[in-house]
Amino acid sequence: MTRTRKILAWVFASLVLLIAVLVLVIAFFDWNRIKPTLNAKVSQELHRPFAINGNLAVVWQRELDEGGWRAWVPWPHVVAEDLSLGNPDWSKQPQMVSLKRVELRISPLALLAQRVVIPRIDLTEPNAQLQRLADGRANWTFTFDPKDPNAEPSSWAVDIGAIGFDKGHVTLDDQSLKTRLDLLIDPLGKPIPFSDIVGDETAKKAQDKGAAPQDYAFALQVKGQYHGQALTGQGKIGGLLALQDAAKPFALQAQVRIADTRVELAGTLTDPLNLGALDLRLKLAGSSLGNLYPLTGITLPDSSPYATDGHLIANLRAQEGATFRYEDFNGTIGGSDIHGNLAYVASKPRPKLSGALVSNQLLFVDLAPLIGADSNAKQKARGGDSKQPADKVLPVEEFRTERWRDMDADVEFTGKRIVHSEKLPFNDLYAHVILNDGQLNLQPLRFGVAGGKLDAQIRLNGQTTPLEGRAKLSARGFKLKQLFPTFEPMKTSFGELNGDADIAGRGNSVAALLGSANGDLKMLINDGAISRELMELAGLNVGNYLVGKIFGDKEVKINCAAADFGIKSGLATTRLFVFDTENAIIYIDGTANMASEQLDLTITPESKGWRLISLRSPLYVRGKFIKPDAGVKGVPLMLRGAGMVALGVIAGPAAGLLALVAPSGGEPNQCAPLLEQMKSGKAPKTVKG
Repeated sequence: MTRTRKILAWVFASLVLLIAVLVLVIAFFDWNRIKPTLNAKVSQELHRPFAINGNLAVVWQRELDEGGWRAWVPWPHVVAEDLSLGNPDWSKQPQMVSLKRVELRISPLALLAQRVVIPRIDLTEPNAQLQRLADGRANWTFTFDPKDPNAEPSSWAVDIGAIGFDKGHVTLDDQSLKTRLDLLIDPLGKPIPFSDIVGDETAKKAQDKGAAPQDYAFALQVKGQYHGQALTGQGKIGGLLALQDAAKPFALQAQVRIADTRVELAGTLTDPLNLGALDLRLKLAGSSLGNLYPLTGITLPDSSPYATDGHLIANLRAQEGATFRYEDFNGTIGGSDIHGNLAYVASKPRPKLSGALVSNQLLFVDLAPLIGADSNAKQKARGGDSKQPADKVLPVEEFRTERWRDMDADVEFTGKRIVHSEKLPFNDLYAHVILNDGQLNLQPLRFGVAGGKLDAQIRLNGQTTPLEGRAKLSARGFKLKQLFPTFEPMKTSFGELNGDADIAGRGNSVAALLGSANGDLKMLINDGAISRELMELAGLNVGNYLVGKIFGDKEVKINCAAADFGIKSGLATTRLFVFDTENAIIYIDGTANMASEQLDLTITPESKGWRLISLRSPLYVRGKFIKPDAGVKGVPLMLRGAGMVALGVIAGPAAGLLALVAPSGGEPNQCAPLLEQMKSGKAPKTVKG
């Protein structure tokens, strides 16, 4: 044998002997002798008491479940019994964690590379009491004070592969989140296959991705409070939390109720050490979407009761911020269906919600909660901030503008078909909602109405206190025969309604915005008909009275109806409000106070024939919007048209309304000659009755 071979043989034999001695030392050494030193060292490093109160041993055993050569080679398992970890000094509870037993496997060869590789840790009967104070101090946060601040960090690394556990108890007292939870974990009598919970199709999709979700092994029971709201729940989880291997998804399933919100989920968590990803079927239900804000931080509008069912995919480590996608969900809001896709990105400086929603059949009444226009009973059911006063028409419930600054949004909503009463002939809806740093824009908000379009551009600035709002509205081509489909005389009408409005105000509710509004409102109707029957169909009792007083029970043709209001500080004042019928010219003069919701209008008819109108005094409409009064004024009827011409007050408004004149069904618009005549400073010819 050569000298070199002798040296190599000697080195190899020495190494084998060293390993054998090391194995014997590990196998027969009484590890309890190092417990005092170990307890003191860990306590010193963690700045809180740590103790292994029971036996400490190292056991060699094979890993039969891993297969291959690993199943034949014994590996060292460290076993410690009765462990405890105390709380920091500020906590009133002495102990944070206790464990009946901890067993961990160590890879010896990795120690040569200064790596502590622990493929698996098994915890027996873990008991943890987690606390966080209102100032942010948490007992799960550890501080380490190196003796030498300038010393190089340790070259040793710790790598934990998976955590197994059994029956346990965890409590959480988080004052900063107003959350107190009590969680019990119990082994199931028999594991439940993943596919039995999520379904064969979902399980197959998970396997097709290269994943093999484990069975459900433990049952969960939780109760307490979350964000100050009562919480109860139950569920099932897997038995092995894989911290490093994303090919071993951790199975989750739960049903939770928080206040009136119900949450059901089933699916998997992967890469939990880094909060990697969620893949869940998620069902949500509750009395209002707005109630999700304190639970999720996502700003959603108030709504009728809702229920959704969809697929939640989360990438918690995305570069732009944690990303959640609620895909292909279906559901209902009130009596309306809802479908779509939403994405939420926890980006900076604000998270953002984006997506597209569709309703195939939208009940118009389900839009009322968006502006607080639903009934008091429904407001109470969804947790509305205020009750609508019995004598108020305009909604007084305030917008929650403080939430608008917490999130941005870019969401499109399409209502393909609107279900409504005969009084509200809306056909469809499209809205593009943009929320940016507290400023909410609806650009556009578009309704299909009676064969025409109502286009609105609405801007609400939630950065100001109170809210600043502006609305530009354009009504074009509303067909009168579709506005009143059950009114027989209108079925042959080619008439249309056109209008414009530009209104701005300040206030945190619809009532406050309109009560402080400034702007203009113009409207034009041509080629229609009117009667007491029509007023009854529209539910206008005061209109029914007025039409009866002027025309009796006859149906009367409208050549043109023109209105121009100037609005200042919530007071809408008539510049021009006139009806030109086949029998009379009817002038309306007065105000509508949107702050106090008071009407004060005078109706002055001027007959086109001696026998049709015998009214000798003007009419009035006064009182609250919700129930105005009508009657006959105790003054003689005056020639209204001549007085207006003399004052020269109708020429400007008439000229402005001419922009709304449009041909109807190929026929000349009968408003044109009326407005041209008024524009020139002349009143229509009438015969004094």
